[in-house]
Amino acid sequence: MAPLTPGSAPIPRLRRSTLGDDVYETITALIMQHTLAPGDRINIDALARQLEVSATPVREALARLESDGLVRKRALAGYTVSPLLTREEFMDMFDMRLVLEGAAARWASSRAEEATRDRIVGEAASTAALRDDADGWQAHAAFTKLDAQFHDLIAAAAGNPLLRDGIARLHSHLHIHRLYFPFAQTETTGEEHQRIAAAIRAGNPEAAETAMRDHLTAARERHLAAFG
Repeated sequence: MAPLTPGSAPIPRLRRSTLGDDVYETITALIMQHTLAPGDRINIDALARQLEVSATPVREALARLESDGLVRKRALAGYTVSPLLTREEFMDMFDMRLVLEGAAARWASSRAEEATRDRIVGEAASTAALRDDADGWQAHAAFTKLDAQFHDLIAAAAGNPLLRDGIARLHSHLHIHRLYFPFAQTETTGEEHQRIAAAIRAGNPEAAETAMRDHLTAARERHLAAFG
């Protein structure tokens, strides 16, 4: 193949395969459900055989999961599933969320465009629509996804990419989801989301920040039950 030269036709965009994402999502689910339990060593070749793929997408998925904090890599030992958060780590994470996400709600209420405000209200309504009596992994995962989308949308609407990146790097939804989930309180969470959304929609920075901080404080108390 002749090398490209100035004036050559542009390189066509390659079609993005979904295999890597599928493997990543599957392994994530195995970790969330504790099929791959905290502290388990991950045998890449065995996992690849079970998923009927080569080892390459498994390694790529594990590299992403290491960035998420769900697996750890040690020299000569390979990958292991990360331990669950300790109570102290859990409290530290929520302290950071209170600072960062309180600011995000405040700024979103004054900076978000009209269409974004409507999306935030819509996301809050989607969370509130989930039933408290839903059960099983799919219901659990659906709620976690909606919850993460709602908080990320507010972080994006704050108009500060560094703030949004800081919130995302906490990977709080992944860690909380794996630790414990009081699904019976979905309705309560949905109502809290709607109060946050209403304050942002109304352009009230103080009310938005207060609603977000109240939500996170209540969520922290709900999840503390995991530590006995």
